[in-house]
Amino acid sequence: MTKAHTPQGVHHESVLEQHMCTELTTQQGYRLRTSADYDRDLAVDRELVVEFVRTTQPQEWAKLESQYSASAESEFFKQLDANLKNVGTLGVLRHGIKIVPGIKLRLCAFKPASSVNPGLTALYDANILSLARQVRYSRRNDNEIDIVTFINGIPIATFELKNELTATTFKHAEKQYQRHRAPANEPLLTFKRGALVHFAMDESNISMTTRLMNGKTKFLPFNRGTDEGGAGNRDIPGDFRTAYIWADQPDGLAVLSKDVTLDIIGGFMHLLVEEKPGKNNVPERRETMIFPRFHQLHAVRKVMADARTLGTGQNYLIQHSAGSGKSNTIAWTAHHAITLHSADDRPIFDTAIIVTDRIVLDRQLQRTVAQFAQTAGIVKTIDGTSKQLKAALASGARIVVTTIQKFSTEHLTTLSGMADKRFAIIVDEAHGSQSGKSAQAMTEALSREDADDDRTIEDIVADYQAARGPQPNISFFAFTATPRNVTLERFGRKGMDGLPHPFDLYSMRQAIEEGFILDVLQNYMTYKAYYQLEKTIEDDPELNSLQARRRVARFASMHPAAIGQKVEVMVEHFRRHVRDGLDSQAKAMVVTQSREHALRYYQGIKTYIADAGYGDMRALVAFSGELKVDGNIYTEAEVNGFAETELPSKFDSSDYQVLIVAEKYQTGFDQPKLSAMYVDRKLAGLQAVQTLSRLNRTFPGKDHTYILDFQNTVEDIQNAFRPFFEVTALEANSDPNQIYTLERRLKQFGILDDGEVQRFAETFYKGDLSGHDRARLEGLVRQAVARFEGDDEDRQEEFRQLLRSYMRFYSFLSQIMMLGDTDLEKLYAYTSWLIRLLPDREIPGDIEVTDEMLRLQAFRVEQKEKGSASLSAGDHDALSPISEFAAKPYSEEEHKALSEIITNFNEKHGAQFSIDDFIRFEGVNREILDENMIEMLKNNSDDVVYRAFRDVFFRGAIRAFQRDNEMKSAMMTDPDAREEITKHFFRRAQRQVRETKAA
Repeated sequence: MTKAHTPQGVHHESVLEQHMCTELTTQQGYRLRTSADYDRDLAVDRELVVEFVRTTQPQEWAKLESQYSASAESEFFKQLDANLKNVGTLGVLRHGIKIVPGIKLRLCAFKPASSVNPGLTALYDANILSLARQVRYSRRNDNEIDIVTFINGIPIATFELKNELTATTFKHAEKQYQRHRAPANEPLLTFKRGALVHFAMDESNISMTTRLMNGKTKFLPFNRGTDEGGAGNRDIPGDFRTAYIWADQPDGLAVLSKDVTLDIIGGFMHLLVEEKPGKNNVPERRETMIFPRFHQLHAVRKVMADARTLGTGQNYLIQHSAGSGKSNTIAWTAHHAITLHSADDRPIFDTAIIVTDRIVLDRQLQRTVAQFAQTAGIVKTIDGTSKQLKAALASGARIVVTTIQKFSTEHLTTLSGMADKRFAIIVDEAHGSQSGKSAQAMTEALSREDADDDRTIEDIVADYQAARGPQPNISFFAFTATPRNVTLERFGRKGMDGLPHPFDLYSMRQAIEEGFILDVLQNYMTYKAYYQLEKTIEDDPELNSLQARRRVARFASMHPAAIGQKVEVMVEHFRRHVRDGLDSQAKAMVVTQSREHALRYYQGIKTYIADAGYGDMRALVAFSGELKVDGNIYTEAEVNGFAETELPSKFDSSDYQVLIVAEKYQTGFDQPKLSAMYVDRKLAGLQAVQTLSRLNRTFPGKDHTYILDFQNTVEDIQNAFRPFFEVTALEANSDPNQIYTLERRLKQFGILDDGEVQRFAETFYKGDLSGHDRARLEGLVRQAVARFEGDDEDRQEEFRQLLRSYMRFYSFLSQIMMLGDTDLEKLYAYTSWLIRLLPDREIPGDIEVTDEMLRLQAFRVEQKEKGSASLSAGDHDALSPISEFAAKPYSEEEHKALSEIITNFNEKHGAQFSIDDFIRFEGVNREILDENMIEMLKNNSDDVVYRAFRDVFFRGAIRAFQRDNEMKSAMMTDPDAREEITKHFFRRAQRQVRETKAA
């Protein structure tokens, strides 16, 4: 459009302001007020405050007038002002005020959970929403704020608006708040006393804050995200991208509508009070007004709307990025669930149960859920025994917070009569344990009916099997940033493509682009450790096994020379690049591969900083249980000098800068000051993402992080992050018929007997088991144990692996679908006993590799890669369905000799291939062993069939390792290694074909 045809004033920010006001008044029922209606000293619209109170509570107002006569209104505003100053706007809106003598006045009415009481509904309808433009709020000058919104004359939100066409954006609005909206002595802008939230906004973006602190004011994004999963907002046909603030959307979320605004005030907002170490470790009381970010508000209201429509028996997978405020979202979900009613005014859920798979219940989650409660005693935290959990469920507790393991105990097996109650199960970090035995026990306990003695054994078995699957009285709300394939299939919703998808998404990409979390891959350095090992004994029969390979790797990684050089790199990097950050509060974590490694690194770092005279640097170590090293017993508490429970607060203080971990604190640990991570363990997949994400929390002054990695390549880490960077997807659904393949493979061993399985079921499922019953069951299972013990060791181990695979896959499968085959359920019950009675695998005595056996001739650490490992939009990989089951075990002759293992540590490849690498080749074998190849192997001599096998295997290996440069390089460029690997798996394929033929 040319300038001549441009409507006058279209580029002015007043256009957005006028449009927003018009939409709110015409579409959302707001009253338009003026700045003249606003009282600068009280920061309220006096006329509307009185109108609401007098209209909705005439009797109480009459009492006020009777007591105070002509000064009634004056006394009312005097007490309102006092309450706003003392308890704040949120407290006044939620609880009203009291005036002598016993006059109770509401200032706001919230939507009742049901419409049973017409009086409460009428009171809610009487709320007055209003707005004013260009509000002169200041008591010192004539400063104006573009828009202020009110509920019953009390300010809720302020808005500073900008117009992108004049090259001003929401960022300019943020600066306006920081530089020209000083809160001192300004009631409207005073924390807690004035408006609850302040928005900076243009046509495309919105940010918000609940506390103005001049230049220190921190704004958070309040955007919906784009269709592609990035930061910002998607287009809204016929309106601005930020129209979700005022206009109804297909998902029902117009933020300033009456329902949403009052839901935020009554059911979301919260004043968080914490004591945290300040400067010089002096405790500081910190208050934060929690206002939901858009993705949190959207997720809770979206799942509640769906549950209100569909009732119980649904699954919801909420994929929200790590560091996105998941604990708050879980708490809001629980509190909304227990007040949710259907269209016919019936409660949807009787109880909300928040479960975690952490053995030690997440204390942060406990506190968050309890703090959000507005009624005392509504939250029951099960931090004791399972007996406590049973009592809470039996008593009809509204919100229960517990670990999932407590459902597997004997106490819960006797809990019955739950089938007529409705449960919202809210799963914190939905991973593997949520599709395993504990999750099954939870479902059974919460859907168990009273026993019916008229059922046949087949009926009982069918009921047990059905109880594992989806239950009409239970809905699952599963939260995770990193859903696995099992998680997607267990909790995801089927889309038009027939595949499961998350119900709600706030992606890692969006969180990073919005600056809500940091990109932990932005500064990634990899180091390679090169070993030159020399045998000091020529004859090594004890070490001539695959086990020796790991022992040698351990020997080399634990050697003082190796740890010493890495410690020097870590400490010096921390001091040069990290230590002085965040006003000298920056922290680092060292991630090691075992408890002993963690202790030795702690000792190495402690010695290094003492020798270097770095008295301003101290380290802590975290490991579980007792640890025996060099003949001495160590515990975490003894090494650190204080109880384990104190470690998080001690590390948060200025006394300590480095934390060395092994598993413990690698996940689920929230320390925003973490700025660097030093990784000396192999990380893959989910573990890599969860471990490195400890760094992503923001903190004032923290705008970048560092990772130094001694074990993984940049490509390894990028491959781990790709499935979780945007929305996590599945390539295909798992084939449920694989359960029959596993059943068939198990029976081919000749260890299981169908008659014994049936007799076992007839006793096991009949009810309470007597001592005689248990003896009979064990006697039946021990017949299979005897057959197992008569088999050779290789077949024993393969049977063990297949047995575990069957149990895991059946446990998963029975939860996502009704299988309708009682034989599978009987076999599962039987194998649950069998796996416990099978003798443990005879593990050779630990091989102690020492300097007498091996000598570390040379060692050096060399930097390999440096720079950004960050992912880009569209950088995404789908997860594979469940398809990998137990591989055949290796016979002793298939193991490599120690001399070959040592070669893997020399400079030829600088690699440390493990047994896991070879397991991946098993997948290649399974892929190429189709009917044609099996026939060729059966009917031809080695020299005839090997050439065909070699070509097919090579192509399959390249496909399998197309994203693994290290292994692909070995296959492509090293003919000798390629030939050795191919022949190894050719022999394995021949063995499998021979044994299948014999069976």
